[in-house]
Amino acid sequence: MGNVNRMGYGAMQLAGPGVFGPPADRAEAIRVLRTAVELGVDHIDTADFYGPHVTNQLIREALTPYPQELVIVTKVGAVRDDKGAWLHAREPAQLVAQVHDNLRNLGVDTLDVVNLRVGGGSAGHTPVPGSVAEMFGALAELRSQGLIRHLGLSVVDAAQVAEAQAIAPVVTVQNWYNVAHRGDEQLIASLAAQDIAYVPFWPLGGFDPLQSEVLDSVAARLGATPKAVALAWLLHQSPNILLIPGTSSVAHLRENMAAAGLKLPADALAELAGIAAGTTMDQPGE
Repeated sequence: MGNVNRMGYGAMQLAGPGVFGPPADRAEAIRVLRTAVELGVDHIDTADFYGPHVTNQLIREALTPYPQELVIVTKVGAVRDDKGAWLHAREPAQLVAQVHDNLRNLGVDTLDVVNLRVGGGSAGHTPVPGSVAEMFGALAELRSQGLIRHLGLSVVDAAQVAEAQAIAPVVTVQNWYNVAHRGDEQLIASLAAQDIAYVPFWPLGGFDPLQSEVLDSVAARLGATPKAVALAWLLHQSPNILLIPGTSSVAHLRENMAAAGLKLPADALAELAGIAAGTTMDQPGE
């Protein structure tokens, strides 16, 4: 993904409740996007199934003409039905159609980065073994046509990353990883050795009450919010980790961005290290 700032922005929450429909406050959504760029965000994570189409259209309205340094990362592999359900859509023809939807709604001729969302489990958060060759190959063909610059993967395991890499270069992997859900540590190290970005989603997802209590305690001692501590912890783990916290509020955006400057002392890191992987609860969406 090149030399982007480690703190990016995730656009999912700009859509309506359940990541479906228009935002409650369209003007605030536009302000959030413009403020993010003003604060130094140079990569935005989105998907045309957010809304659907809503977040990409907001990004286009707020930020075109796009700053030269801005990298927009989108995902394909899912669609929404008319009630907002998340449906897998990973046949080659479906992926091609989704790429063209992203191009049109973002208003670009070439997509900077496209992540193939593989996923599994009840809400798509858990990698499920299986071949990605046909799916990834369809996107690699679009890359060869000049419609995509770079390719990535989302919700995959190490074997699937290796399989994709045999087809085309992989520049980023986006999986569920946080202070309480650390199953990807070997994968993160492997990607770091290859200079491949790792982008964790759901930074506060999968916590049980005891784990939340530990995080709350550390945050209170540091005079920070639990989310800021969780984000700072992620930045501390590996230099190839990039963050994409999302919000629909300018005030919360500023709080999230402040996490980039939060330094965690040794005693805080030791306490957070005691949080073991907890529940594997899912929630709809990304």
